[in-house]
Amino acid sequence: MRGVYTVFRKELADHFSSYRFLILFALITMVSLIMVYMAGMGLREALEGAVKPKFVFLMLFTSTGALFSLSQFVAFFGPLIGLVIGFDAINRERSTGTLSKLVSQPIYRDAIINGKFLAGVATIAIMLTSIALMISGLGILILGVVPGIDEILRVVFYLLISLFYISFWLGVAILFSVLFRSIATSALASVALWIFFSFFVTLGANVLANALVPMEKDATTVEQVIKHVRTQKALSLLSPMVLYTDSTSVIIDPMKKSTRSLMLVGPLEELSLSRFQNPLPLSQSLLVVFPYIAVLVAITLVCFGITYAVFMLQEIRAL
Repeated sequence: MRGVYTVFRKELADHFSSYRFLILFALITMVSLIMVYMAGMGLREALEGAVKPKFVFLMLFTSTGALFSLSQFVAFFGPLIGLVIGFDAINRERSTGTLSKLVSQPIYRDAIINGKFLAGVATIAIMLTSIALMISGLGILILGVVPGIDEILRVVFYLLISLFYISFWLGVAILFSVLFRSIATSALASVALWIFFSFFVTLGANVLANALVPMEKDATTVEQVIKHVRTQKALSLLSPMVLYTDSTSVIIDPMKKSTRSLMLVGPLEELSLSRFQNPLPLSQSLLVVFPYIAVLVAITLVCFGITYAVFMLQEIRAL
């Protein structure tokens, strides 16, 4: 454990003292504050003279500004934080010749990979927490509304889910850093995988759904529409971005009661829904998206487990 803490402390100091981290943190913070400011000003103008909703503070994360909301921004570009932090975690040490020196020290070999991953997770957690506090302060100044306990807890769970989501991409970046000796190759492979899962999987889900369950213009039935939507949804869930988006959308929006994009509602279901128009409690929102959160945590741990196994089996030679 002492070796893990030593590597962890050294890597954490390297992250916070690097220009790469400072530029990334400044860029993410600037974009987030601008988006929240625009969303907050739009909300203040829309709610001027009206009774403010109960969860108006959470609307800062879901309201669309000039381009997209803050939650959409984290879903699309949050993985870049993990990729930038971890794409050269191992091959940089290998190219400079310091990896063999680390292995020769009186520490366990797995302390190196564990310390680097934990330092990256800690860096991401500190970054997300700092940005969330600044966003909250700006939102309180603009809207003049202090968030309640339920809103604060929802933001905390939103940050935890975001931490696992970005940590998954950190694990992917470290994995490519272990597999490839070239720093440029590991960076390109990480970005390529991010583009594939974030953009092409959702597009491919539409194409495959149209091929597997074709919808004819004149002879389309309700069953075909439901089957087509379910097939498209199941295929799109192969993307971590979709898992993250669906889970956080329910957590950050208490009025959203399902992750389904299409629901078949009959007379009895419509009567039942009309009786339950109140926002969901936090426990029920967590129950709705628990499978998505569990999958995000699982793929993060599996990705790091593969990275750990590959690194432990590699041969390290002194240059």
